[in-house]
Amino acid sequence: MTADIATRRSPLDGWTSRLAELAPAVRLAERPFVSQLTLRLPDSSRAAAVSTVLGVELPSAPCTFAKGTGPHGPVEVCWLGPDEYLVLAQPGLQRTLESALRAAIGDAHGAVVDVSAQRTTLTLSGPNARDLLAHGCAVDLHPSVSPTGTCVQTLLAQAGIILLVREAEFVVLVRASFATYLAAWLLDAGTEYREQPT
Repeated sequence: MTADIATRRSPLDGWTSRLAELAPAVRLAERPFVSQLTLRLPDSSRAAAVSTVLGVELPSAPCTFAKGTGPHGPVEVCWLGPDEYLVLAQPGLQRTLESALRAAIGDAHGAVVDVSAQRTTLTLSGPNARDLLAHGCAVDLHPSVSPTGTCVQTLLAQAGIILLVREAEFVVLVRASFATYLAAWLLDAGTEYREQPT
């Protein structure tokens, strides 16, 4: 049984002030407990029913994500493979959303798995966020190559991540067991962007 969010500790509990050290050049923060569901849907006949639950059509283009608002609030649906998606929703909604998606799939071939505890979420924004990510990520994040709506599975400082490019920020989904390592790496790599004392 999932513990109540109020009593759970995030992978980066206690890191808030340290992550804030890079501001204003890079605004780095953890967004813990995001509801995350892996959706496998080889049977495309149920795509419309699933889209109704999510409030957005499943992305068809590789390495993209789609945003929408459905009966369960705002969601982002990330394309991970030809029939594999990652659904991101507000904290605490994984059970409700999982049940609704299972009902939408019905007896068709498909699967829904709650993976919310697997990863935590980091957001990076600010004028040097792209530069900081470039220190440890081989993906070209220039807007002409990776525009808003881009979603890729890649490595950041040798840690496996899922990276989303939103309009005003980057979102990094990292396994909970790698969260402190990656946070420490980001702080170290971002040293050059810290404001120097006057």
